[in-house]
Amino acid sequence: MFQGQEITYRELEKWVGNMAAALAQIGLKKGDRVAIMLPNCPQYIVGYYAILKIGGIVVNVNPMYVERELEFQLRDAGVENILAFRDFYPRLQAIKETIHLKRIILTDLDDLTQPLSPGIQRSGKTAGVFEYADLLSKGDGLNVPSIKVKSDDVALLQYTGGTTGFSKGAILTHRNLVSNVVQCVSWNQGAERGQERMLAVLPLFHVYGMTVSMNEAIYLAATIILLPRFNVDDTLEVINKYQPTRFPGVPTMYIALMNHPRLKEYNISSIKVCSSGSAPMPVEALRQFEELTGGKISEGYGLTEASPVTHSNPFSGKRKVGSIGLPRPDTEAKIMDLETGEKELSPGEIGELCIRGPQVMKGYWNRPEETRKTLRDGWLYTGDIGRMDEEGYFYIVDRKKDMIICGGYNVYPRDVEEILYLNPKIQEACIVGIPDPYRGETVKAFIVLKEGEKSSEEEIIEFCRKNLAKFKSPTVVEFRKELPKSHVGKVLRKILREEEEAKKSSIRPS
Repeated sequence: MFQGQEITYRELEKWVGNMAAALAQIGLKKGDRVAIMLPNCPQYIVGYYAILKIGGIVVNVNPMYVERELEFQLRDAGVENILAFRDFYPRLQAIKETIHLKRIILTDLDDLTQPLSPGIQRSGKTAGVFEYADLLSKGDGLNVPSIKVKSDDVALLQYTGGTTGFSKGAILTHRNLVSNVVQCVSWNQGAERGQERMLAVLPLFHVYGMTVSMNEAIYLAATIILLPRFNVDDTLEVINKYQPTRFPGVPTMYIALMNHPRLKEYNISSIKVCSSGSAPMPVEALRQFEELTGGKISEGYGLTEASPVTHSNPFSGKRKVGSIGLPRPDTEAKIMDLETGEKELSPGEIGELCIRGPQVMKGYWNRPEETRKTLRDGWLYTGDIGRMDEEGYFYIVDRKKDMIICGGYNVYPRDVEEILYLNPKIQEACIVGIPDPYRGETVKAFIVLKEGEKSSEEEIIEFCRKNLAKFKSPTVVEFRKELPKSHVGKVLRKILREEEEAKKSSIRPS
């Protein structure tokens, strides 16, 4: 379901076959890396499966990337072919010769999945530039080449967001992707094949949206309710009209819905489960959302390097609010010491979360040293600090590099953020460490207030000191209208930290 148009699975299968045949005819072969640079639309789904069908390797690209970011990723992945939104063509032209793009396939939302009339080519006769709709038409009647694809063949190069350093391409195989879908579906015991309606508003070029909103939905033969992007008004309208049963999202989406002034005017009672991932869901925000909407949020955990899902709270059975839940089937997890990474810790002790399972990547594309650091003896070292309780439920404390050291004490930003979300005036909050001449670092809070609310730095600090040890409480508060977010809606702590470092540099004496 896209913009009011219904597409059957029979039609989807035909279009994927047509596109696969056309791609093979214009010269694509097994092992070729093919980038997809599209918002959520049917062409993304058709292109994705067509590339895999001929043994190609999908390279997901964030449509918001500028030329510099595009050039880095496409060059790093060795991409010579790209399926892109027509509006992005100027960016591709600017880097075409530098990275030697051989084939550019263009489409737009007006194309939907309807072929152009024979002979029409909107792109003119520019060498190497093709029309998606024209290829779809030309592929009709052609035979899809018989290409043997093995389970350990590379299916996807999924680039990390670059929020913890330079962006790296995680090598995900067909086995990785299929295993993770089966793990997700087997965990989701209440899902009914052919009956579910999946709200796909997470970007499909993000590994979370790709796996949970698309691959899992197709495995379940679910109706996919596809939105090009997240807009709170549009999302509520779509929920009200099409009544999805499942809504995978991120905390900022649920918080935005919860704080919508007309939320009660919409019928959102069809949603059985909201799967929350990508970033920690504040406990108080989770409770408020469930009270207001009647929907249940199941918080989980994943990362690009694991296709991405590794943990979730059970959909039926014991759910622990604030926990990422239990490892998915066939997934092992343990907590290792932060100093050496060689000692497994006991329940309750804090260390680095490590994971092993069939969904874990082969490694990083062309980065053997980074691969050796991250994959050790078959275990994926996540870089996330966590703990496990006596019942085997896991909790994420924070990223290693986000930890703040104040006068020798460790401060985990999430601990402080959880308290801030208890304040009824606060809509969003983010904590970073900033330099302090006495303590080394001190805690700064970035705050977005709810509409119509007012507060002060003193009031926020006092609120925290009533609920936290003094060394954990913010000493500086900055109010903002919004916080920087990634394409999937994750608050970018790194950006705020970089802004603080820039401020420090600008006031240094010359």
